[in-house]
Amino acid sequence: MSAPPDGLPLYRLLTGPDDAAFCRRVSEAIALGYRLHKGPAVTFNGEQVIVAQALLWPGAGDVSQG
Repeated sequence: MSAPPDGLPLYRLLTGPDDAAFCRRVSEAIALGYRLHKGPAVTFNGEQVIVAQALLWPGAGDVSQG
């Protein structure tokens, strides 16, 4: 595929509580063909751990960040 399916963007940032539902969302994006972009960001909002994971479509952002 040269573009993400269903009009999805080349870059996605998934966020949410660190739970099974969040992991499923990331796994579903990977199954569609997205690639993880670096590691997740993690914070604590006083009640629960919140995570963010950036994903890129293959070929998007293939610019050296030297």
